[in-house]
Amino acid sequence: MPSAPNPTMSEPGADEQLVVRAQEGDSRAFELLVRKYQHKIVQLVSRLVGDADAPDVAQETFVRAWRALKGFQGNSAFYTWLYRIGINTAKNHLVSRNRRQGNNDIDIADAELYGHSEQLADHDTPEANVLSEEIKDRVTIAINGLPPDLRRAIVLRELEGLSYEEIAEAMDCPIGTVRSRIFRAREVIDEVLKPLLS
Repeated sequence: MPSAPNPTMSEPGADEQLVVRAQEGDSRAFELLVRKYQHKIVQLVSRLVGDADAPDVAQETFVRAWRALKGFQGNSAFYTWLYRIGINTAKNHLVSRNRRQGNNDIDIADAELYGHSEQLADHDTPEANVLSEEIKDRVTIAINGLPPDLRRAIVLRELEGLSYEEIAEAMDCPIGTVRSRIFRAREVIDEVLKPLLS
């Protein structure tokens, strides 16, 4: 029995073809898009809302994408459009959660933003390992303390690897604003790490 096509991110036009088929009502085509991007969407939203809520927020992201798919015109890459939906869904979730709980804690699971920890990679000593963990902890704390727009921009750039143009589209703001937010976020993180790396 032949297996279903499994497009990879590097295949040009694969997303566009699947989107067209899905817009025509082919739920199998949309299922392939979900499979292709579910891990990245879960990673994205977990960095914004925490691991515990990430599966639900990711699922809601895909539900919203399915409902809005007819309106997708291909003016941007599908995954950029999907990321924007993921960010907005995470923002809505945080607002709702904060209303219920009255807190603003957000866990950032993976905080290795810079090559700072690479300085330690060749030195697998207990001291280096402790310092590496401390760097991760401080970066996580710094990210958690950032205003939401700065946090989203730095997560999309450093953890998700999006280009400035893709981030501008995902966050629905000018590219200059994205550059400014990322610059300011990096400044904050660098200040936190300076005492450890000097």
